[in-house]
Amino acid sequence: MKIHEYQAKEVLRKFQVAVPEGRVAFTTDEAGKVAQEIGGDVWVVKAQVHAGGRGKGGGIKVARSVDEVRQHASRMLGMRLVTHQTGAEGRVVRRLLIEQGVDIAKELYVGITLDRGKAKNVVMVSTEGGVEIETVAAKTPELILREEVDPAVGLFSFQVRKLVFGLGLTGDAFRNAVTFLVALYRAYKETDASLAEVNPLVLTPAGDVLALDAKMNFDDNALFRHRDILEMRDLEEEEPLEIEASKHGLNYIKLEGNVGCMVNGAGLAMATMDIIKIAGGEPANFLDVGGGARTETVASGFRILLSDPSVRAVLINIFGGIVRCDRVAGGVVDAARQVQVGVPVVVRLEGTNAKEAAVILKNSGLRFEVATSLEDAARKVTAAIGG
Repeated sequence: MKIHEYQAKEVLRKFQVAVPEGRVAFTTDEAGKVAQEIGGDVWVVKAQVHAGGRGKGGGIKVARSVDEVRQHASRMLGMRLVTHQTGAEGRVVRRLLIEQGVDIAKELYVGITLDRGKAKNVVMVSTEGGVEIETVAAKTPELILREEVDPAVGLFSFQVRKLVFGLGLTGDAFRNAVTFLVALYRAYKETDASLAEVNPLVLTPAGDVLALDAKMNFDDNALFRHRDILEMRDLEEEEPLEIEASKHGLNYIKLEGNVGCMVNGAGLAMATMDIIKIAGGEPANFLDVGGGARTETVASGFRILLSDPSVRAVLINIFGGIVRCDRVAGGVVDAARQVQVGVPVVVRLEGTNAKEAAVILKNSGLRFEVATSLEDAARKVTAAIGG
């Protein structure tokens, strides 16, 4: 689950992570009132959407008077902010973070996430703050310093000092950065976060270290332990089909292609999307019905796929292990009878009760293209859309 920047900073404050003074505003008048209350002579008005690159899209503005705060707020609220992460459709700005301006001597980067391959947390820092970390990794990877952390042992003091030394900090700045990193890792761990990223992490002329920006994502499976964080969920920032899928226990991620994919298991989903691309198609989604999917779950997934107007063909690729292929076939047939199917549907079912599933599809009276292998399925579905 993602949250807004102002919410991430609220979480970080609870763990004594240093952040600038600021609060959320939903109207122009609220924006002006917040600026007056936090004081100072320079403020930053930040659009709150679940996407990076807001500054380049006009979603971050500096104001040198309360009237200017109101002017920026009036322009931003309701605007459709387009960044490299939102796509051409952009995101509507419904809330703002009004924050006190900060003197910046240096911009740095720090991020914490999980390395799933090594089953360890990884803490990353870089002197290239304010730059997208993907760009740094691609052009100057040597500028990213990493420390792997065994979750069972925790972050050692020598690892923190090594990272801060790598940033070239000394004196008060060094001590403040050490304190910051320790607090940030604690926040990441104790909230079951999957990502805690501060970009930029700023050093002030006085040697203070602050999170000028903050991004936090959380493990959905652990949210039952964090009701306060779950309440921060903003459904208006999420894809409607993803919200609908979550109601049925489905893992669904909207993509930009035109081939709808129904699979069981994340590994098979990745393989299916890869082979679709190799065959010349583009996946429209990632839909995992899970290992123990029931007929009703499969039917719900199929309806969600067909409700996406960008889907021009559907590929159902199921390997029956825990889930039975006949259940999948029954769910697909039930959904197809309830929803008007106006696109080609290619089905590849292998494993438990695959023969029974083939009989169900054949006797349904519906038109399904049956594939004999994953490669055959990818070719048939791309051919169906003219690929």
